[in-house]
Amino acid sequence: MTRIGLLSDTHGYLDRRVFTHFEQCDEIWHAGDIGSAEVLQSLREFRPTRAVFGNMDSGDVRYSLSEFYRFRVEQVNVLMTHIGGYPGHYNPWLIPMFEKSNKPTAAEDNTSHIDLFVCGHSHILKVQYDKWYGFLTMNPGAAGKQGWQTVQTLIRFTIDGKTIDNLEVIELDRK
Repeated sequence: MTRIGLLSDTHGYLDRRVFTHFEQCDEIWHAGDIGSAEVLQSLREFRPTRAVFGNMDSGDVRYSLSEFYRFRVEQVNVLMTHIGGYPGHYNPWLIPMFEKSNKPTAAEDNTSHIDLFVCGHSHILKVQYDKWYGFLTMNPGAAGKQGWQTVQTLIRFTIDGKTIDNLEVIELDRK
């Protein structure tokens, strides 16, 4: 079993409470708009961290990360990017990638099929299963202070084999 802490849109502000909530996590995933190399470094010093750059990230973050990150945790294939959308409202450039990965012949190939799609950008926490493409989508909302949201949000969950489970939404009152 692998315990995951998921956040996005820190925009250069890493709330110290994140470390308390992710204390039991094995990995941290950041879905972009990190905001500074210092935030990324703090996360990496705390736990192994997987991350993508966001549209607001500057060179110091952008040059060390990718726009798209495909990886596998246990038996779950993950695609992470910053600007992604949600079922029925994806950014158009993702559709060919989804169709290529999740058509019937690709579904038989354990390395190309997407089981979990992770994105950020909207500052709106949303977890939704996409019946059309056959994967779970997660957007953890925004963990930083920039934007209109009044609550900072994080997600914590587990991956056990092929199962994504024990999903918890963590809300931090904005200080």
